[in-house]
Amino acid sequence: MTNSPKTLYDKVFENHIVHKDESGSYLLYIDRHLVHEVTSPQAFEGLKNAGRKVRRTDCTLATVDHNIPTISRVNFKDIDSFIDQEDSKLQVKTLEQNVKDFGVTYFGMDDDRQGIVHIVGPEQGFTLPGTTVVCGDSHTSTHGAFGSLAFGIGTSEVEHVLATQTIIQAKSKNMRIDIQGDLNEGITSKDLVLHVIGVIGTAGGTGCVIEFAGKAIENLSMEARMSICNMAIEGGARAGMIKPDDITFEYIKGRPLSPKGEEWDKAVKYWKTLHSDEGAHFDYDIKIKASDIVPTITWGNSPQDALPITASVPDPSKVDDPIKKSGMERALKYQGLKPNTPLKDIKIDKAFIGSCTNSRIEDLRAAAKVAKGHKKADNVKEVLIVPGSGLIKKQAEKEGLDKIFEAAGFKWREAGCSMCLGMNPDILDPEERCASTSNRNFEGRQGALSRTHLMSPAMAAAAAIKGHFTDIREFDYVNTDEPDIVIEQEEDKELQDAVYEHEKQPIAEDKSSIDEQINDIPKEPESKKQKPQESGMGKFTVLTGITAPLDKANVDTDAIIPKQFLKTIKRTGLKAGLFYESRFVKDPKTGKDVETDFVLNVEPYRNADILLVTGDNFGCGSSREHAPWALKDFGIKCMIAPSFGDIFYNNSCKNGLLPIRIPQEDILSKLYPLAQAGKKLTVDLPKQQIRNGETDEVLIENFEIEEFRKHCLVNGLDDIGLTLQKEEFIVKYETLRKDIYSFLEGGSKLIKPIKGAKKSKYGLKTQEW
Repeated sequence: MTNSPKTLYDKVFENHIVHKDESGSYLLYIDRHLVHEVTSPQAFEGLKNAGRKVRRTDCTLATVDHNIPTISRVNFKDIDSFIDQEDSKLQVKTLEQNVKDFGVTYFGMDDDRQGIVHIVGPEQGFTLPGTTVVCGDSHTSTHGAFGSLAFGIGTSEVEHVLATQTIIQAKSKNMRIDIQGDLNEGITSKDLVLHVIGVIGTAGGTGCVIEFAGKAIENLSMEARMSICNMAIEGGARAGMIKPDDITFEYIKGRPLSPKGEEWDKAVKYWKTLHSDEGAHFDYDIKIKASDIVPTITWGNSPQDALPITASVPDPSKVDDPIKKSGMERALKYQGLKPNTPLKDIKIDKAFIGSCTNSRIEDLRAAAKVAKGHKKADNVKEVLIVPGSGLIKKQAEKEGLDKIFEAAGFKWREAGCSMCLGMNPDILDPEERCASTSNRNFEGRQGALSRTHLMSPAMAAAAAIKGHFTDIREFDYVNTDEPDIVIEQEEDKELQDAVYEHEKQPIAEDKSSIDEQINDIPKEPESKKQKPQESGMGKFTVLTGITAPLDKANVDTDAIIPKQFLKTIKRTGLKAGLFYESRFVKDPKTGKDVETDFVLNVEPYRNADILLVTGDNFGCGSSREHAPWALKDFGIKCMIAPSFGDIFYNNSCKNGLLPIRIPQEDILSKLYPLAQAGKKLTVDLPKQQIRNGETDEVLIENFEIEEFRKHCLVNGLDDIGLTLQKEEFIVKYETLRKDIYSFLEGGSKLIKPIKGAKKSKYGLKTQEW
């Protein structure tokens, strides 16, 4: 009997199933868990309150990145004296205490290995092909470049993984994006992924895991592949994946946490089976010609607002769709742009080269090649160059890249998230325009009223030199007597402390009995089933309430709650930040917040229980669970929209909120008129109906919701409690894992000191697997 063809996603997903529930939800085992200071405080607090421990400290790695300053650490003494912002300081110190209390490996600010969480994982060899990787950060999709199933999770799920080393998941659909042919000269992975998002839209991948494939992808370096998978989430996908190959194996080989010796051989033998089989089914199969991709930048407030650098600002008057037209008009007003302006005529105020998308050594080399021999334009106030980790910073300095940047008038910084999201001191002033290598251009993302344009490192550096957006293909590189930036191949392997000649020999594919053994995991016998315990989440059955209409598409989590409200270690008290930048404006005379006519500021919607959204993709963007926390704190218990961001949808359910997907035409014809008239709606979850709250007329029959989510919401069930009842199955899977995937469970210590690493308070604490 032959197995049916499977996609890469299918294989990795199926190889991590601990248990399948009767409702069709899956309990997946998590191989690698990354933790940072913003989305973890409430998770660790939950463990402490429940008297629970971290199940697998050996599979957990923590660092700080979002909140920390990126100024020089030459005189760094401690957190108290270095971080001025009290709320940021509190989150960082809280993480330091939590890793100490729970024995989690930690790279602090006095450790060269500290850096952006999605840079550190691959750099250390913590990220490996075929693994499941999660983090309380939406850009965890980065790690999918290794053929891992990697996705962002909310804080409730961070707690769930810490306690159980598992996560509850529904199976996603398969999407393949095949980039056919070769990329033209000067085209980077950032141009490629912005082009893809421009084609499919920010909701194009909703409900899917995207596999990036094709010759153009296979020819890319690992760093370029990571940039592409990093932004899969910006296309609405749950995750992005690329099959591992020799380029992948060469990158991983010899890194501190990668398998060694015989375990390496065993690992590569398995990793070579991780590809989509011929004839595997994809729900969506999109083909894009590499030759169509040119240097690309964004113009608006969504990553899908991407255009070739040769284009002009779009004209809303030429758009018929009223929602799309109003969105364009709002974006142009916010961005301070006039329709039909050539993109190359737009001047900038600042440039930022960094973030988990583009802060690797390859990115810095590309920017330095542009900057060499030039000076930043007079109209450009500041250019920040922020390496992704302390080790990347050291490598760049070894190559002299820092000197090139400084000679051009750029600022060379320490590792951190920096201006990507502006939770630290690196922000734009109101109405400043930035050429940015980050991943999001949402309103206020890089500072209040900031104007962000996404592009590649080379394009951002060129804009900084010219003072305006520039086609990198037309840029004049300076060839001086100074040696060009020549990188010896061995310099890229500084972390790779072992080279195995036998790895270079072809290894025949052998699936052995992995699939069969995984399929032998027992299903839960009827006699063992226990009645689930209730949590304090509250039951959701029938809700009748005021419904606030919101006529907008692509409402992102930054808009639902801006980043300045994320600096909390609690889950409550967030209603003041809900839709803050839409609900309030500053009085120019008093400096105080003044209410706008935003729907939640208007009667009767101040007391709304239900939010009715007419546009697609509500809750897209970040994994911040603060968005549903803020909605819940305000009093919103149910959100109705044509579609939701995947992570937001999941986070809402975890907090007892009900997100309902309804076709847009039904919302506009059956529900929106009632909401506009101030009428109440009734949401009946047990019957899966939406009714007129006053006449009880059925408006929507049998709305869609997964059976498992419905069961948990109706009964107010705690996911962790439910999962811990399946301890027998988790233990059986872990036993199987030690055998089949022993290269993940090696007898070596998890974290070893490396040459040049500074000793951190907890970072060099070792743990046996």
